[in-house]
Amino acid sequence: MAAAANDIAGVPTTEEEQQQVVNPWEVSAKDGGKIDYDKLIDKFGCQRLDQQLIDRVHRITSRPPHVFLRRGVFFAHRDFNEILDAFEKGQKFYLYTGRGPSSEALHLGHLIPFMFTKYLQDAFKVPLVIQLTDDEKCMWKNLSVEECKRLARENAKDIIACGFDISKTFIFQDFNYVGGAFYENMVRINKCVTYNKVVGIFGFSGEDHIGKISFPSVQAAPSFTSSFPHLFHGNNNIRCLIPCAIDQDPYFRMTRDVAPRLGYHKPALIESSFFPALQGENGKMSASDPNSAIYVTDSEKEIKNKVNRYAFSGGQDSIENHRKYGANLEVDISVKYLSFFLEDDVELEHIKQEYGAGRMLTGEVKKRLTEVLTTLVERHRRARELVTEEMVDAFMAVRPLPNMFN
Repeated sequence: MAAAANDIAGVPTTEEEQQQVVNPWEVSAKDGGKIDYDKLIDKFGCQRLDQQLIDRVHRITSRPPHVFLRRGVFFAHRDFNEILDAFEKGQKFYLYTGRGPSSEALHLGHLIPFMFTKYLQDAFKVPLVIQLTDDEKCMWKNLSVEECKRLARENAKDIIACGFDISKTFIFQDFNYVGGAFYENMVRINKCVTYNKVVGIFGFSGEDHIGKISFPSVQAAPSFTSSFPHLFHGNNNIRCLIPCAIDQDPYFRMTRDVAPRLGYHKPALIESSFFPALQGENGKMSASDPNSAIYVTDSEKEIKNKVNRYAFSGGQDSIENHRKYGANLEVDISVKYLSFFLEDDVELEHIKQEYGAGRMLTGEVKKRLTEVLTTLVERHRRARELVTEEMVDAFMAVRPLPNMFN
């Protein structure tokens, strides 16, 4: 990789860099401020996803760009242009994303990568592997092996409810699948990564158990087709595209550093910003604070209560001042959430103009947000109710997918 050693490591070393921490286990900005995504791009060494690439996706797929592309939710990438180059030449690629199952239900922030991955699967007509890292959560959380395996299946139901095509999708739990060719790749990766490098990338200390130090190879292995012989039958020339939040970037910086030494393509990434907590845009939603998040199990009443009580407002302290000065759209969480989930660009722009000018009040914006979120959650709940244990088994069955590129 053409980056300085510290860029590869991704470990903050100066006082300025310490102002924000972004890694797979912690996302925070100094003094509760906003995450500076431009600094993250510079620090991690990825690229800004520009309008030219978005227009190219539109042209290649003949589909309107997803709302997450249009509005910059997915804002950074690594070699996404190379994926598009290969695709235009008739070469195939596959998608890989995942979920660490640590809670019974998902919140909206958890859904974002799966909603976007569904769009990519449909637009490019490509296969998808979804890794459920139940082993990771057993090592990082105070959870038993049995509980992590159970949560993985529960989370799989929410993932399936996003509408993935079973003829193109393989979902696996690490505890059940890791072995054989997958484990062989883990060993190959482990031999390429020194202890000092893994400590540098992930910040492990002498107090961390050895399971944490060895885990990154488990998340790296799905980037290579040889980890799935039942799908790719020894074809190691198929590229991998990983949609994920940018806090997962350290895993794949490591993977991309290793890949050429193993004779594999570097995985490409397309990376999203964080879905902010209701209380403000200082990181991402926390599963440990139920009032910071909207869950897919929340009722209409719960959604309304959370939005009205906890969604940070950019409105003024009185109606008189609000009419005079308007809302601060940069800090208003209701506007942020509508930017994620209100698909109508014209309506969103109208709300921003009216609210920013003080002609629309905070209560009106929160009412519209409640309607949008309630519709989204209800639609997801109905889809999840149709997901049976047999369907989970079918998605997780180790099987060929003969029509996965059709």
